[in-house]
Amino acid sequence: MLLRTAIAATALVAAGAAAAEPMNVDAARRFVIGKHFAYTCYDGTRGAGRINGDGSVYGTIQVKGTGPVRQAMLPPGTLRVKGQNVCATVRGIPFEPCFNLNKTDAQSFRGSVSGLGFAYCDFTRRFAHPVPLRTTWRTQPPLPISASAAANAKE
Repeated sequence: MLLRTAIAATALVAAGAAAAEPMNVDAARRFVIGKHFAYTCYDGTRGAGRINGDGSVYGTIQVKGTGPVRQAMLPPGTLRVKGQNVCATVRGIPFEPCFNLNKTDAQSFRGSVSGLGFAYCDFTRRFAHPVPLRTTWRTQPPLPISASAAANAKE
């Protein structure tokens, strides 16, 4: 699952369709960093996420399109530029995958693992930001009542 998460997350910055416009590192950075994308991968894995300027990734993943949707977080420095490539450093993966990036239209791109063209994810920009879940609600303390307001309340 970690490999799938890494491929999906790192492919957020990457993209391989035949009629697509290849993106270099600078173009990919402008197109992707800080924006929210939904993705679907070749094996059915899907989710949504955002890549930050520090190379960290935050989002969701549903492996093979079934089962629970899980939160996925990769730390700063996970995605990085290596020469003219975007690559990923993920603990537990014995190699450092790099990605081909191709813009497919004004809001979408495809990211594929270099040398493994069949391993790709398609990404589409989302404009509405998801509302974060709140697990606890804080109650607001009552406002203090001034002496004059208290006196008026007694009347």
